[in-house]
Amino acid sequence: MTGGLELPPGDSGHESGAAEVPPGAVSLARPMEIGAELDWGADAWNEVRTRARRAGRAYIWLNLVEQRLRAVVAAVLRPIYEPVHGDEWVVAAAGPAGHEWVQRAVAVREVSRRKGYLLDPADDNVVSFLTLPQLRELMVQHWPCFEPYLDDRRDLELALDELEVSRNVVSRNRALSEAVLAQAERASAKLLDILGSGAGRPSADRLPVDAVEDLVGDRYADVVGVHPDRVRLQRQLPAEDLFGGARRLDGIGIGLNLLVQNYSGRRLVRLAEGGCRARLLFLNPASSAVRRRERELGLKKGELSRSVEMNIMHMRRVRDRLRDSAAFQINVFDETPRFTAYVVNGDGPDGIAVVQSYLRRARGMEVPVLVLRGSRREPVQSGGKERDSGLFDTYREEFESVWADSRPVS
Repeated sequence: MTGGLELPPGDSGHESGAAEVPPGAVSLARPMEIGAELDWGADAWNEVRTRARRAGRAYIWLNLVEQRLRAVVAAVLRPIYEPVHGDEWVVAAAGPAGHEWVQRAVAVREVSRRKGYLLDPADDNVVSFLTLPQLRELMVQHWPCFEPYLDDRRDLELALDELEVSRNVVSRNRALSEAVLAQAERASAKLLDILGSGAGRPSADRLPVDAVEDLVGDRYADVVGVHPDRVRLQRQLPAEDLFGGARRLDGIGIGLNLLVQNYSGRRLVRLAEGGCRARLLFLNPASSAVRRRERELGLKKGELSRSVEMNIMHMRRVRDRLRDSAAFQINVFDETPRFTAYVVNGDGPDGIAVVQSYLRRARGMEVPVLVLRGSRREPVQSGGKERDSGLFDTYREEFESVWADSRPVS
């Protein structure tokens, strides 16, 4: 009698030529007998891709926060401990309460050194091997040192608490829900703002810079948003957010309805009186291009031209109310309209543009919309060539070209 549990023998239907199984031996079941299905169908692949996209997005945010915390901890605590303890300043700062985790970080660093995992000399320090909870522990333990630089300890800890859920999920490669991802992004943005990393981003209030955009924005030629129509655009970027506080506003199109019909004349007056310089380019309502557009859209004769005339008259009334009418210029052009665009602060690093192409059978409300962000980086040399401009510069230059050939409205 054998002392172990025997698995069932293999396929009994193929006994010819098969060697006999010795007594007490365990035969391996064939795949068909196990019944396991190893293949993934389309639904399974879609699910894991969705999980990977969410986890990747959360990882970018968590990575940014962790790097920022490391920089803040090093900037504050190193000058205090390094003069006395040298390279062991992190161990000294952790103290007896953090002896276990800081020694673990030291050990991981040594293993990484031996195995050649430290590819960047800048990472050859203990701080680079501390995790988010450990960095948090150092800040809490030494809060009097950080207090002069950070406003509210409670806000900082609450944001870190919110991040801990997503950090746990991402580090273990588990499913991340849309709600938890959104929470992680909000908490990360809040933390980066608390830690003082929001400087140098003047457009953050109008269209917040996304972490993923910062990393891969060049791949998409400065397109930061694509919307199926103008209604969905305005849900995410209302006219008040797009035009409010603008220093400079350039608009080109047939009737500029996004501006005229969604941003009141009173607000435009306040905008101009606050120093905004506006240039608005309408299609000449008396041009043959308007009549062609009416036929394309199936409108009655004169319907579109009257609409454009009313918009121009409304903008003239705004201009007439200004002390400096030169700050609010209105021109018309006679060329075939190819696109409508609103370029906000096109002369600065916080520029934003909303662009729509004209489709033959679709009105402006129904046409897809691109949201572009102006370049926030200086041109760089790559392989001896200057980096190409994005779509933002293309449409801004096109506006200038049409403006140069346009005529002012008296």
